[in-house]
Amino acid sequence: MRHIKVFVFFLLFLMPLLASAQNKLILLVDGVTTSNGHLAVGIFDSQDAFLKEGKAIKGVFAKAEKGTTQIEILDMPNGTYAISIFHDENDNKEMDTNFFGIPKEPIGFSIGKLKTFGPPSFNECAFEITSDFELRILIK
Repeated sequence: MRHIKVFVFFLLFLMPLLASAQNKLILLVDGVTTSNGHLAVGIFDSQDAFLKEGKAIKGVFAKAEKGTTQIEILDMPNGTYAISIFHDENDNKEMDTNFFGIPKEPIGFSIGKLKTFGPPSFNECAFEITSDFELRILIK
């Protein structure tokens, strides 16, 4: 009887935890020209949310390291995501832009690249996580 209770406990309580796998995402951000400021990372899970203020499912500020900055993000569920990063060189917690809205600070995206007349789409930046994942992103 005790074995049945343990089995039922496992099915009811532990299986859902295993089913919603949590993964580690490691970002290697290349092109960091100075150790001043922080890298601001936004992780998005849909086109509707992509690059919209307050719509990121996770946001991280990491101290910039000249050259390549490594950022570890824990507890990422399996899914499809797109990432936006900018180097907040002056540490004012916002992306500085010129009169036309063009970023004055280095910016980068997962997979997709900044276009001549705007950012890439969610689909152009999207990647899938099903286990621990490492992604290299160049900022310019």
